[in-house]
Amino acid sequence: MITKVVLGKLSPTMEEGTIVKWLKSEGDPVRVGDIVAEIETDKANMEMEALGAGILRKILAPAGSKAPVGALIGVIAEPDEDIAGVLSQAPPAPEPSATVAAASPIAAAPAAMPELAPEPAPAPTTGRVKASPLARAMAAARQVSLATVMGSGPNGRIIKRDIESHAPSRPGSRRTPTITPGERIPLSEMRKVIARRLSESFFTAPHFFATVEIDMEAAMALREQVARARDVKVSVNDLVLMACAQALRAFPMVNARLEGDYFATQADVHIGMAVALEDGLIVPVIRNVDRKGLLDIAREAKDLATRARERKLHPEEYTGSTFTVSNLGMLGVTHFTAIINPPESAILAVGAVRRVPVVDGDSVRPGQRMYVTMSCDHRVVDGALAAQFLQDVRRSLENPVSLLLE
Repeated sequence: MITKVVLGKLSPTMEEGTIVKWLKSEGDPVRVGDIVAEIETDKANMEMEALGAGILRKILAPAGSKAPVGALIGVIAEPDEDIAGVLSQAPPAPEPSATVAAASPIAAAPAAMPELAPEPAPAPTTGRVKASPLARAMAAARQVSLATVMGSGPNGRIIKRDIESHAPSRPGSRRTPTITPGERIPLSEMRKVIARRLSESFFTAPHFFATVEIDMEAAMALREQVARARDVKVSVNDLVLMACAQALRAFPMVNARLEGDYFATQADVHIGMAVALEDGLIVPVIRNVDRKGLLDIAREAKDLATRARERKLHPEEYTGSTFTVSNLGMLGVTHFTAIINPPESAILAVGAVRRVPVVDGDSVRPGQRMYVTMSCDHRVVDGALAAQFLQDVRRSLENPVSLLLE
């Protein structure tokens, strides 16, 4: 029986995908449920399962090429079955796209990064280096010599993750993709989705912004105490996530969304945390944050962020958030406003914790302060409600022992 290998919708916002690699070659036997290919979506790298058994008779979309959702990318059939009719209906096979594959790291590179001296050329090698088409395109974009990369694929083949994790051979050196002035850089699938969704959010939801300053001395002291007592690193973001979870439980309208002529309040508190990737950002979701302890939140946040950067999240791990936290404090940003992640009604932008002079009575002493700004959909959240929510977040962070007593 002939089984068409069709590119499925592997993420809620996916419109097309890149075939990272085929795990089966033409002529290989395939069983139902076998992983036949790895597909790069707008969010993560996903495994594609075979829905039929037989022999992989034809690959129509080679590794490194792009295909729209619903496209025929391969054919599974018995050795003696005639697949000519299926192949005649298939569109021309797409060519591997080095330009598009290379665009992601270039698009995310800061325009003002200083250019580093080129790395010495590696010693010449004999024979052809084994590498996937996507890995070759990424290596060319990052100016990485394949001869210096250790492959982790079958038979030492260099694949995408090897290029992503490749460390410069000189300590302290850094490769920065060069942007040519006047160059037209295609948008990655992730960038296309970001552009569409954020434009929809900003031009549909009337945003307003509210900012408060928070005394972080007690929170920073608590972080040190937890690290000494439990040998667990709790970040400022972990504390903010827990403080927001408590505030969302106290103010359920901030956790609501607009659905036509109704406010849809949410029974659960699922908080997304924005994680920056090379070609955009993704928002992994910690579910039921209000029911978890601080150390559990810290461990889960670290795990999700790590796998997000490796593009190993499953769709259920980056969908379904009811509120989002975006933190640029680790990059030295003191204050910013964020665009609401639809269909949510609010997002909290977190700045850096800074040592600043603080007026205490008639004296001035050093203190630690942090700005947070909440962007709100004014159709759902009014100014007074936003102020009350932020007061609750501030109260929790300025008295962080309350976070441990929940």
